[in-house]
Amino acid sequence: MDALDIIANLQYVVPYYQAIFSADEHRVIGYEVLGRYKTEDQVNSLGPFFHDETIPEEFRLEVDETVTKKALDHFLANGDEKLLIFLNRDANLLMLDRAESFLTLLFQYEEKGLALDRIVLEINEKHFRGNLDQLSHLLTYIRTYGIRVALDNIGEHSSNLERISLLAPDILKMDLRELRKTSASYSYQDVLYSISLLARKIGATLLYEDIEASFQLQYAWRNGGRYYQGYYLAEPKPELLPAEFLKERLRDECHQFIQQEKKKLQTLYNISEQFQQRLTALLAKHKKAIDFNELIATIANELGDVCFRVYVCDEDGFQRSANIFKRNNMWEIQPEYYMKNWSWRPYFLENIIRMRSRKRGILSDLYADIETGETIRTYSYPMDERHYLFIDLSYSYLFEQDAHY
Repeated sequence: MDALDIIANLQYVVPYYQAIFSADEHRVIGYEVLGRYKTEDQVNSLGPFFHDETIPEEFRLEVDETVTKKALDHFLANGDEKLLIFLNRDANLLMLDRAESFLTLLFQYEEKGLALDRIVLEINEKHFRGNLDQLSHLLTYIRTYGIRVALDNIGEHSSNLERISLLAPDILKMDLRELRKTSASYSYQDVLYSISLLARKIGATLLYEDIEASFQLQYAWRNGGRYYQGYYLAEPKPELLPAEFLKERLRDECHQFIQQEKKKLQTLYNISEQFQQRLTALLAKHKKAIDFNELIATIANELGDVCFRVYVCDEDGFQRSANIFKRNNMWEIQPEYYMKNWSWRPYFLENIIRMRSRKRGILSDLYADIETGETIRTYSYPMDERHYLFIDLSYSYLFEQDAHY
């Protein structure tokens, strides 16, 4: 499409609306407004037009304003008064007049009855080339009117956590397209998990977008997503959908996710219980072991079918034994690990306190082992008030037990 043709025919510029669904109510809670160029023959996305920096800024601003006006008129005439309205803006263009034209337009619609707390300003921080501090101050000012801020395409390629934290968005839109690429899915999930932790720290709501399959919806549900968006749920439409459009389907799918998650948690609980009983019996049987190295060698031989590393730490994280490590199906002692301290590891001291108070072992989350790179879990067991046994479980065992995800 030629930019001059678009500017000369603004009557063909129209908004489309892509629904956003909630996890808690399974209903439509808002829409993202998307620009389209609609003729008698076809409908084309205006995304390439807005992203083309060779097109004059005033052209892009004029088309953006046309889409916004038509969309806000439509929401005032047809929409639920509580629906959120996501409006995309190029942060670079927004900074040209410090959002004055954007706010002036919204103030005009506020006089017509539009509550500004329904507006969500959506920007992409990775494409912003200006001073980030100035953008942060502008967004803070915009928020004083009740307008929320969403950062778009989080996780796409890479995301700078420091920039996200500085902008302190109300909503993070997490891009799930990469999950469809099998080769990148595990590393990408780690990136998304890190961002979700940041979202919790800064109090941002997670909106997972580009959901195009059931497994992506399940990932969003499992990983703290409050809002969902994507073609699997609803394509962009020229009209608004009924609020309860997918309520039954979403409820049914979420029920399946719940059942699967409960089954997974039961599996992990069963594994933990089995190790609790097995180690209680083993330690009672071998309580006369001369030292910790003798003890871990005995335990390694007894549990050789499920683990590849065993060691003992004290309550402060100092290793009180060597490592016993399985290499090429043979156990070897690694004395260099004696008296290394592991208290710096996430959750180490927290888990020590949990084991001490409950007098029970703990099965860890999945994580990548530093030495082998293998995805593993660790079972930790309280031997007494001061000493704790750590058993690293192999991926092959976890896979057999369906505890590898």
